[in-house]
Amino acid sequence: MDRELQLLEILKMIAPGTVLREGLENVLRAKTGGLIVVGDSEDVLAIVDGGFNLNADLTPARLYELAKMDGAMVLNSNADRILCANAQLIPDPTIPSEETGTRHRTAERVAKQTGSLVIAISQRRDIISLYLGNQKHVLEDIRVILSKANQALQTLERYRNVLDQSLTNLSSLEFEDLVTISDVATVIQRAEMVLKIEREIRRYIIELGTEGRLINMQLQELIGDIKDEIILLIRDYMVISDETEKDEKDPEKLLYDLTNWSSDEMLSLNTISKALGHGGSMNALDSIVSPRGYRVLRKIPRLPMPVIENLVIQFSNLQNILNASPDELDDVDGIGEVRAQAIKDGLRRLRDQVLLDRHII
Repeated sequence: MDRELQLLEILKMIAPGTVLREGLENVLRAKTGGLIVVGDSEDVLAIVDGGFNLNADLTPARLYELAKMDGAMVLNSNADRILCANAQLIPDPTIPSEETGTRHRTAERVAKQTGSLVIAISQRRDIISLYLGNQKHVLEDIRVILSKANQALQTLERYRNVLDQSLTNLSSLEFEDLVTISDVATVIQRAEMVLKIEREIRRYIIELGTEGRLINMQLQELIGDIKDEIILLIRDYMVISDETEKDEKDPEKLLYDLTNWSSDEMLSLNTISKALGHGGSMNALDSIVSPRGYRVLRKIPRLPMPVIENLVIQFSNLQNILNASPDELDDVDGIGEVRAQAIKDGLRRLRDQVLLDRHII
């Protein structure tokens, strides 16, 4: 599993509102400190010495009371049962550690040696540190995370407004058949920035647990169906030479890859153009390209995706669809006389709307 995904799963396990987090907060407030291993693998049990076996359900009160002892606690991998308490952990002393306190040095070494989650609660510094493999994450105060999440939401709103403006401009250019690769790459660039901020906010929501409901509602409203629209945009402009290559080129995978690019790579329109298959030269960015029509056709009410696929296969691009007569549309599989006229009317309304919106902007 990807390290980032592992950390997110752990943050979800100890988010506010969970039994484990309530117990950790109780220990933190009592200033007793604590060392907790989450995992019951053979590697973990091999370094556990002494203590006493419990195999009892985890409750905040039990965690709090058992943390008063000097030894460590071992929980099962689901963190819902206490396996043993007051145990001594004996990791390999040759494993390097950058920590200074005995509890945190032990936690770091156990995490590196076993790959399990180890939680160290500082007695003096009032912090909860998570160790997983070579990673360390310090839990922040809920108020701090809420503040960061709200700032990120404000940034997301600004970026979303810019993206909406870019999509409107692109739609108007598509109807006029004046789109360049530079226009497409610019929209994708701005969409990726929006999706990067969304991913950051989702991590805050996971850390906030039950405290993140309002943040999540605001995020859903701001994001809407932007991911689906960008996938359709990629389908409109991705270069595919034959059916074999069509199976290999997945717009969703490309979108995922783009989202994981570094900030420097995302700032380059040439790199995005190359990823779409149009080359990375300046000449490529200035070249005129016609969309297949997936994104615009998807905006027509009650037009199923299989019918859109048939239209694109029949007419190849949006301009041919716009210029087709109702009778020519009627010949496409899945389209009757009524639907053909609805498509013509829908495209006309969309064109009028985007041209109006572009002038308003």
